[in-house]
Amino acid sequence: MKKISLLLSILALTLCAAGQSQVTLVVDGGASKHQISRHIYGHFSEHLGRCIYDGYWVDPAMQVPKQDRIRLDIVDALKKIKIPNLRWPGGCFADEYHWRDGIGPREQRPTMINTNWGNITEDNSFGTHEFLLLCELLDTEPFIVGNVGSGTVEEMSKWIEYLNFDGVSPMTNLRKENGRAEPWRVTYWGVGNENWGCGGNMTPEYYVTQYRQYSSFAKNYPGAPLRKVACGASGANTRSGKMELSKGADPYISQDYRYKHI
Repeated sequence: MKKISLLLSILALTLCAAGQSQVTLVVDGGASKHQISRHIYGHFSEHLGRCIYDGYWVDPAMQVPKQDRIRLDIVDALKKIKIPNLRWPGGCFADEYHWRDGIGPREQRPTMINTNWGNITEDNSFGTHEFLLLCELLDTEPFIVGNVGSGTVEEMSKWIEYLNFDGVSPMTNLRKENGRAEPWRVTYWGVGNENWGCGGNMTPEYYVTQYRQYSSFAKNYPGAPLRKVACGASGANTRSGKMELSKGADPYISQDYRYKHI
């Protein structure tokens, strides 16, 4: 919008300088060949402060309308703004989160220290199934960020299989054991987060290599084609220049408005 305003100002000044006192501009929105994806305007949910715990994920004894432990008054408020997608588990938190710690019986899940945000000990009671229930209640697309900073290629690959595969496999069986028969078919996947900083302090060249490796094992399963999202630079600090992926890499939305589309 700022670019359009600037161009219009330049046009007006140019015409006035040429001796014309009146400028007529006709904008035909119906003539556009391109449509801006609504998914650029997605929302973000991280284990930060009271966003999740004591936010929309509350104590079972709390006397508010809820489904499981999700506050339904918050769900109703968010539904009014029709968010196109919701990104989780981070943010900086994503690159220290190990998804298998957040599935299965809650009383058996290990705790973890949230080292990015206050060294808070979390019990992992809010995990994959809980997040995807929230997305279903919100009628929004889930956007999951894989752990590239401290995770492994196999870890992210198995998470995708756990969520999206409908055949016979160990991950499918594990999902069914945890109460979900049908796959969720999650489309949007971030390959790491802010890998220039809290996500690993990587150079652009190193991150591109990591992206290519992780992306190779992020598989498309029937009915679940992936839209893989790469990280970009920190603001204008591209350091060694523009980050480019291999020819044919998926050009999908960036995780942050600052990030350059790849």
